[in-house]
Amino acid sequence: MTRLRRTMLFVPGNNPGMMSDAHIYGSDALMFDLEDSVAMAEKDAARLLVYHALKTIHYGDCEKVVRVNPLTTPFGKTDIEAMVAAGVEVIRLPKTECAQDICDTEYEIERAEKKFGVPVGSTRMMAAIEGALGVVNAYAIATASKRLIAIALGAEDYCANLKTTRSLEGSELFLARSSIVVAARAAGVDAIDTVFSDVNDEEQLIRETKAVKQLGFDGKSVINPRQIKPVHRVFAPTAKEIQKAVRILNASREAEARGSGVVSLNGKMVDRPVVLRAERCIELAKASRVMFEEEEA
Repeated sequence: MTRLRRTMLFVPGNNPGMMSDAHIYGSDALMFDLEDSVAMAEKDAARLLVYHALKTIHYGDCEKVVRVNPLTTPFGKTDIEAMVAAGVEVIRLPKTECAQDICDTEYEIERAEKKFGVPVGSTRMMAAIEGALGVVNAYAIATASKRLIAIALGAEDYCANLKTTRSLEGSELFLARSSIVVAARAAGVDAIDTVFSDVNDEEQLIRETKAVKQLGFDGKSVINPRQIKPVHRVFAPTAKEIQKAVRILNASREAEARGSGVVSLNGKMVDRPVVLRAERCIELAKASRVMFEEEEA
């Protein structure tokens, strides 16, 4: 099954309490942060904490991501080296503006892999787009490396770069969100939406998640465990959607058994993109633990 990234829980790298049990809340991914949530004076200590957490704590099926500091800072290269040595699955680049940012980071990752005997190419990458230039270059960023698995929107820095502020309706983010989704789809990688910062406003969180799901995002970053279940509920297929997907996949299997390349359901042709959407629906249903009968006609 394709790895789901419906939720990515931010975990400050200087908070050992959160790091010790972050995986129990059920997010698809954990993003340990060495950048914005960590004060300059705590950078080295946070890096050491995250290194030991990755080496000693079993996080189960959660995908382990670390947001490192930019290479333009004194901490970027050291962050990458330590996280690769710790066996992190994904390095997340902050404030990505062009394809060269990806290439420079990939060079440092590969150098660290060789140094610590980690299989070259096994450490994946994710790019956070947080400014106007990054949005303009979204496709170039998304295709700059085979290691790249996703691009993500960082709304707060993006809004500051645009000289505006975030609104509840999110009109100021529409172009960035659309550009990131289109670039991700064209490149064959995932698109992850930005955080919703008001942990007490679940209704607006749900509205925003529904909107970005409709745009085509694969998931959303979250800053509090309380936000995980509401986001997962939005991404979970309805019973009607599941039933339709089951019928489509049954028809596809029947056509394959007959040796036919033509799939039809209720007298109508079913195109390949429809079958792919049905497969995705079932993956989401299983991940969301929604009950259904695959044998249903």
